[in-house]
Amino acid sequence: MALPDMVGYVVKEMGTTLAFYRLLGLAIPEGVESEAYVEVITPNGYRLSWNTEEMIKGIYPHWNGGTGRVSVAFKCANPAEVDTLYAKVVGQGYQSEREPFDAFWGQRYAVVYDPDGNSVDLFAPLE
Repeated sequence: MALPDMVGYVVKEMGTTLAFYRLLGLAIPEGVESEAYVEVITPNGYRLSWNTEEMIKGIYPHWNGGTGRVSVAFKCANPAEVDTLYAKVVGQGYQSEREPFDAFWGQRYAVVYDPDGNSVDLFAPLE
């Protein structure tokens, strides 16, 4: 049985994208900003990778780009962390889709966009 193992992103500019995800707390090594492929393993064992458009075009010659190519959610420790992380990201000039709110499904929730237009959800269970 195949199991999900990794979320992969297609990125326009590796350095800009990695800076965004470092802001969210991922331990991405320095000095990889000019690589075509970067991968990290998160503390909970999930792998994330970033692939340049040029690399993807080499694999899929008919790939035509676009934005919003993946969505990922970051679980925060508590509702206050959602608010703090959202303010930190938006304060650095990244685009917001939805300010933090208490969702009817029992979570504090916010949505921002990474530099490539992918939605990034920030959430925590309501206390």
